[in-house]
Amino acid sequence: IMQSYDFLELYKRYGCNLQFGGDDQWSNMLGGTELIRKKLGKDASAMTITLLLNSEGKKMGKTQSGAVWLDPDKTSPYEFFQYWRNVDDQDVIKCMKLLTFIPLEEIEEMERTLSGEQLNPAKERLAYELTQMVHGKEEADKALAAARAVFSSASGTENMPASEIPAAEVEGEVGLLTLLVKAGIAPSNGEARRLVQQGGISIDGEKVTDPTMKLTVRDGMVIRKGKKVFRKVVLL
Repeated sequence: IMQSYDFLELYKRYGCNLQFGGDDQWSNMLGGTELIRKKLGKDASAMTITLLLNSEGKKMGKTQSGAVWLDPDKTSPYEFFQYWRNVDDQDVIKCMKLLTFIPLEEIEEMERTLSGEQLNPAKERLAYELTQMVHGKEEADKALAAARAVFSSASGTENMPASEIPAAEVEGEVGLLTLLVKAGIAPSNGEARRLVQQGGISIDGEKVTDPTMKLTVRDGMVIRKGKKVFRKVVLL
C-alpha cells in the first residue's frame, strides 16, 4: 500500500508515470498504477527486469555483511572486485553475459573450456571488467594487482585498501577487538568477538582465534576478514 501511494505522490508532484524495478515488485507496482487510475483518472505504467539470482536462487549483491554498493565509500573498488572474483563457479558465464560488454563469441568460447584451472582466469576477467566499468581502469588495475599480491603471498600491498589509525591510539599492546573496530573490520566489539570466535580473522596470514589476545600494532600489517575483505593498517 505504501509503495502504491509513493507512486501516486511521484506522479502528482513530478509527473512520473513509469516505475521500474525487479520482477519481484510486479504486483506492488501494478497496485500503484491502479491507484493512480482510480484517484486521478490517469494512465501509468510499470516495467520490470529479471532479478539477478545466484546458483542457489538468492539475490546477487547481498552478502553477510550487507549489500555490494556501487558507491566506493560504501564498497571499496577492491571489495567490489573481490565480490565478483568470488562468485560461484556456476554463475561466472551468466554474469559475463548479463553484466559485461565482452563479445558473446568470446564468452561462448570460454564457456566451452570453462573447468578446473580455467575458472580462476575467467572469474578474474569478470571482476576486472565490472570494476573497470563502475570505478574506472585505474581502480580496476589497482584492485587486480592487490588481489594477485594477496593470493600469491607477494609482499606488495600498496594497492590494498588501507585503514588509517592514529599511532597514539594504538601505542603499546592493544586488544585484538579494539584493533578490529579501529581498522573498520567490525562495527563493534561484539561483532569483532563473533568474527574471531568463528575463525574469520587473520593477521599477516595467521588466523587468530583468541578474542582476549593483545598485540603490537605495526604500520603495514594486513588484517583479513573471511575470504574477501583485506585491510592494510596505516599508522598516522
